[in-house]
Amino acid sequence: MQNASSVTIQNLEAAFAGESMAHIKYLWFARQCRKLGDEATARVFEDTAAQEILHAFGHAELLFADETMTPEKCLQYAIEGETHEYTEMYPKFRHEAMQEGNAAAVAELDEQIVESKAHAEMFKAVLDKAAKRFAALARVEEKHAKHYQAARDALAAPDALAA
Repeated sequence: MQNASSVTIQNLEAAFAGESMAHIKYLWFARQCRKLGDEATARVFEDTAAQEILHAFGHAELLFADETMTPEKCLQYAIEGETHEYTEMYPKFRHEAMQEGNAAAVAELDEQIVESKAHAEMFKAVLDKAAKRFAALARVEEKHAKHYQAARDALAAPDALAA
C-alpha cells in the first residue's frame, strides 16, 4: 500500500470500506426482503450490491496497484489484517460489549477472534508453503541457467568455432 499518512489514501481506504460494507449490507437486505416475500425489492438490493462491489474494486485498484502486488504481498496483507482483528480490534470490541452487558455481541466477537486467528494461520501456512515452492523453483532455474551457460561457453570456445 502507499503512504498511509496521505489523506487521499485514508479517504480511499474509508471509501473502500464503505463500498464493501454497502455490498454486504445490501445482500443482507435482499435476503430479508426475500424472506418476507418481496422478490422485486430483493433484486433491487442485489443489483445495487453488484454495483457497490465494482466501486470497492475501483478503490482497491488504487490502494493495491496491480504492478506492486504479488501472491506473497497479498498473503502478507491478509495476515496483517487478520492478526489485527484477533489481537486488537475484536478483543477491544468484546471488552466494550461486555461492559455494556451485550452477551450476544460478546459471543459473536469470541467466534470472530477464533476465526480471524485461524484465517491468519491459514494465510501464514500458504505463505510458508509458497516460499518453499519458490525456493525450490529458484534452485531448478539456477540449475538450468548453469546448464545453459555451460552450453553457451562450449559453443563460444575456440575449438567449437573450428569444428
